[in-house]
Amino acid sequence: MYRIGKIGLMAVVCFLSAGMTVHAATGDNTVHSAVQSAGVGAMLDETQDSSVYLEAAESARQERKAIYGYENLGIAKVNDYLNVRKTPEESGELVGKLPKYAGADVLGEENGWYQIRSGKVSGYVSSDYMLTGEEARDLADQEAADMAVCNSGGLRVREEPSLDAPILTLVAEGEELEVVEVQQDWVKVLLDDEEAYVSSEYVDVSKKLEKAVTMTELKYGEGVSDVRVDLVNYAKQFLGNPYVWGGTSLTNGADCSGFVMSVFRKFGVSLPHYSGSQAQIGKKITLAQAKPGDLVFYAKNGSVNHVAIYIGNGQVIHASSPRTGIKISNASYRTPYCVRSVLS
Repeated sequence: MYRIGKIGLMAVVCFLSAGMTVHAATGDNTVHSAVQSAGVGAMLDETQDSSVYLEAAESARQERKAIYGYENLGIAKVNDYLNVRKTPEESGELVGKLPKYAGADVLGEENGWYQIRSGKVSGYVSSDYMLTGEEARDLADQEAADMAVCNSGGLRVREEPSLDAPILTLVAEGEELEVVEVQQDWVKVLLDDEEAYVSSEYVDVSKKLEKAVTMTELKYGEGVSDVRVDLVNYAKQFLGNPYVWGGTSLTNGADCSGFVMSVFRKFGVSLPHYSGSQAQIGKKITLAQAKPGDLVFYAKNGSVNHVAIYIGNGQVIHASSPRTGIKISNASYRTPYCVRSVLS
C-alpha cells in the first residue's frame, strides 16, 4: 500500500467535491483521467495505488455526509421554493417543495431533471435550479445554520438562562430550534422571532440545512368545507416568502398575524392585525378538533404572541422568523396555547 501525501489528499478532496463518483472496479488510468479533468491531475503521483484515492475519497464523502446528512449533496438555488414533482416533467404532480438553499440527496439525472430525496419527500426537480458538486458544498458551508435538536420529550424553553427563569413553552423531541449563541450550560435560540434559552444538556447542536416540505394532503372528510381547502391551498402558495415584522404582504413580507389576516381577507373574513386580538375571535376548540383553516395560537408568559393556520395532518403554516419566512411546521413544534375556529 502506498502513502498518500498532503497534496494528494487535497487532490482527492477536490476530486470528490467536483461531484464525480469512482467505483471500486475503476482502474488507475480512469481514476487519474477523472481527477485530471477536475484540474488537479498534476498534483498526483502516478505510482500511487488507486485504492488509496478511493479510500480517501470515501472518507471525505462520509465526513461531509456526517456534517450535512447527504451523501450526494444538492442545494436548491432559488429565491423562494423549488417544486418537487412526482415525474421528471413540468406537468408532473407536485409532491413537495425545497426551500431556498435546502439540501437533498441527488440520486440520478434524467433529461434535465434530478431525482432527489430530502426529508420525507422523494421526486424530481429541474437541474437548472439545483447546484451539485463543489458549488453545492461551498454554498452549504455558507448557508448551513447551527440548530439545536431536542433530544428529550418536553424540553423547557426559558426566558433567561436560569432554572429559575419562567418557562415560555415546551418543545417536542426531535424539533429543531435555530441557535443564536452556545453558552456554557445554555443555548440561546430563536423561538419563532424571539430569543429564548434551552439547557445544553437536552439538545444536540449541529449544522443543518433546510429539508423539503411535503404537500400536505388535506382530508376532504365530513365537516371540511371547500372554502377551508381553498384557503389552505391559497396560503401554501406563499411558502418561502419573507417574514417582515409588522408586514401584511403575502409576497413582499408579513409577520405571523399579518400573514393570517391577509390570507383570510382573500376569503371575505376580516381579522385584526394582532395575534392576541385574533385569539378572541370565533369559537374555541381543541387541537384534536381542529380542521384545515382553523387558527392555532402560541403564547409567552400566558400572553398570545404567535399564530399559525392549521392545514391538516397535525401541521400548520405560519410566518415564523426572518430566517425561515413562511414555513410549514408541526402544530406541536411548541406548546399550543389555544385553537380558534373562525370559519363555518
